[in-house]
Amino acid sequence: MFARLGSLIILGLCSTGALAADAGYRPAFQPDQLKGPPPGRPNEVLVLGTPHLSGLPKTFTPELLEPLLTRLQAWHPTAIAVENLSGLQCDFMRRNPTRYADSVETYCIDPAPAQAATGLDVPSANAEMERLLAQWPTDPTPAQRRRLAAVFLAAGENGSAVVQWLRLPKDERRAADSLTPELVQFLDKRMAKRDEVGMIAGVLAARLGLERLWSVDDHTADAPIPKAQEKAYGAALKAAWDNPASAARFAADEPLEANLGKPDGLLALYRNYNAPETAMTVYNSDFGANLVEPSPEAFGRNYVGYWETRNLRMVANMRDVLGQHPGSRMLTIVGASHKGYYEAYLNQMHDVQLVSADEVLR
Repeated sequence: MFARLGSLIILGLCSTGALAADAGYRPAFQPDQLKGPPPGRPNEVLVLGTPHLSGLPKTFTPELLEPLLTRLQAWHPTAIAVENLSGLQCDFMRRNPTRYADSVETYCIDPAPAQAATGLDVPSANAEMERLLAQWPTDPTPAQRRRLAAVFLAAGENGSAVVQWLRLPKDERRAADSLTPELVQFLDKRMAKRDEVGMIAGVLAARLGLERLWSVDDHTADAPIPKAQEKAYGAALKAAWDNPASAARFAADEPLEANLGKPDGLLALYRNYNAPETAMTVYNSDFGANLVEPSPEAFGRNYVGYWETRNLRMVANMRDVLGQHPGSRMLTIVGASHKGYYEAYLNQMHDVQLVSADEVLR
């Protein structure tokens, strides 16, 4: 009996030691150290962390973006990725309403009016979009741009439709070539909407002569919180966010937002959001705090799991684009809380070279 007890104790100690060793394990294979270089031009990615323009004070006006746009244009990206859901992902989520009904309502635009105008559902519109782009002329007519804008809308790619709308002369922004008056009204409103997809990515793409944006957001990790747990879940996250790092973060934002109207005021905010040390500030105030959130239901860990999964899938969407178009210079515009995760995950890719936002925003 004592021998058996001793054996169990030894096995227990061995198991504990194994767990401790596993906790400190680091793989020998390090993809970030194996970057070639590949033949030809490397894939370069500039991650621009942004505030959501809709949340800025009323002192914000689109003209304040010019110093930022000038610097981004000078970097000359050949592809621009944005925090929009693709039409294909929204189509998938619509087919799974039990899990995604709320996400569809929040993040997806109804393609039905464009489908009625073009006769194309989302999958067929995406196929037509790719076909048109593959044979796109160097000097398209206004009619071709209007048709492509309509196809983009049917495909669920409203950001790319705005690019085509911006590339048209103002007197050619009218109902024709599958664009109905309803769709024209939508494009006019979408172009003026206070957000970074239209006012930064769309404007920049049009100035650079690009034809589209790349929608790389992902909400397939979304899952509804059970009704019985909603209140407790919200309270747990709110308690985790109530910490010194959050207080310092909000205090730092106040003077930046107060000075938006001054020359380079908005640029100063972008420089702050994209400074190297900001990622750890975000982590300490948000995801790090939730990682140690103590609720028995592990609400904080649920939240962090969702966040990491979402960022991994967003980065995978960008890597997909770069794999299809080697040698790209990609600007990816995303809410500032994503920036640290974007850069960390992108840096693991063999064929991705990160570009310092500090240098571009000087």
